Amino acid sequence: MTTATSHTGETEEQLVAFTVAGESYGVNIAAVNTIIRLAEITHVPHAPAYVRGVINLRGVIVPVVDVRVRFGLPATDADKATRVMVVENRNMLIGLLVDAVTETLRLPLAAIEPLSPFITSTDARYLRGVGKLGERLIILLALDEVLRHDDETALRTPDFAVASVV
Repeated sequence: MTTATSHTGETEEQLVAFTVAGESYGVNIAAVNTIIRLAEITHVPHAPAYVRGVINLRGVIVPVVDVRVRFGLPATDADKATRVMVVENRNMLIGLLVDAVTETLRLPLAAIEPLSPFITSTDARYLRGVGKLGERLIILLALDEVLRHDDETALRTPDFAVASVV
């Protein structure tokens, strides 16, 4: 069996795996700043529906995006497994509210397939591929699409007072 090699010479991708509505998702571990238990979220008036509000993370104000709502699913009440996965995207810290963070894993690049052309919903833009790990399928998130440029502009408004990562 041959293994694909990326332009950086790597043959696998390290991921943080999490669940939303019973499905397994993953983001590149390099984008993850920290994972925290759900803290008190402060509501921000006039924020997009998928933005739950902001949290104070060690003195930094971080907007929290409800991944369920962003994917067009109904919001649910948080439980003891609910986590905020703080990611860095375009030099900003953003909290992703997920049902649970399950593990970190290594996925061979050869096991990552692009999305089928039959997946054409507008929400498909949030995904960059599907990873196969044994019998498991892990949907790989495209952070640049989940947090698109127009969203970034909205999240940088004075209402959010979000600190950029330097």
